[in-house]
Amino acid sequence: MYQCESNLEWTLAALSPLRLMLKGAFISVAVLSLALAADAAAQTVVPDSTLVIGPARPDFFNRVIANQKKGEAALDLYERIERVETRKNPNDPAPPAIKILRVVPSGTGMFRIPVGDDGKPKDSAAYRADLQSLARTLALLVSDAGSQRDALEKYAKKKKDRSDLIDATHNAFLFTFAAYEPRDDRMLSKYKMEPNPAFKPTSRFSAIFPKVRGFVWVDEASGELARVEGNVTEDISVGLFLGKIYKGSHFMQERYEFLPGLWLASFSQYDFDGRKLFSSFSVHERTFYSNYRYIGPPKEALAAIRQELGHAELDKPRTDPADQ
Repeated sequence: MYQCESNLEWTLAALSPLRLMLKGAFISVAVLSLALAADAAAQTVVPDSTLVIGPARPDFFNRVIANQKKGEAALDLYERIERVETRKNPNDPAPPAIKILRVVPSGTGMFRIPVGDDGKPKDSAAYRADLQSLARTLALLVSDAGSQRDALEKYAKKKKDRSDLIDATHNAFLFTFAAYEPRDDRMLSKYKMEPNPAFKPTSRFSAIFPKVRGFVWVDEASGELARVEGNVTEDISVGLFLGKIYKGSHFMQERYEFLPGLWLASFSQYDFDGRKLFSSFSVHERTFYSNYRYIGPPKEALAAIRQELGHAELDKPRTDPADQ
């Protein structure tokens, strides 16, 4: 059992960059779809099977981009709880690996702290140690320590890559209206997305687009993405000849309005099959996001974490003088 879990952890670690790249690609696709799909809805009274091609309304497209960037920026200000379920087979009734994490923005990424099913610490000492480590990281950032320069530059590059990816989607896909579907008290517009044959990839990230097809669901009243779902239609190479993600691999994400005007992910699912060197793998991961809570930029976050550490110290069991 230990060996199985160890191999699974190794596979997930090896695939992490690609999973993030695919996730970014799919979400970027959705951003474009909001603009194109809304434009199509305005032009087409009766939905049909005709592909919709043409520039989106600038005002709506700008609103969509602004909403998406607002949601992404919020991830640097809001902590959350993630429940990550990992399976070897998508039909496994019970996942062999479950992690519940408190995810806190650290200014250069996300700091993940293990917690229990109720979102509270399972091991008080280990939890305090994690908080102390987070506080040190935030303190270095707040004090503008030179040691954080590389981390800040890497994080800035990651954000730029994502922005470039969103820009690349502008010509990457064609969209066809499919149906209206209700969700709670909202009506979503569903659109089929297919690769634009005229699109020419300009990076290893955008090279994924011609190998993806799927659907997006749009809440047009708010100009927000509600759901995106896609499938890989051709094998995707992972670094020269080191590995591949096989066609048929799948991704989906659902988003809800957690706070007035702020839409964030509530659920995502990856189903990847492929090979790494000469070994095959199968990774099936589901993540549930909850308990979004404002913690602020690094300076505010540092104050909040230090306050929490102070309370934790007060709650520590007192040492009996007789035991010293």
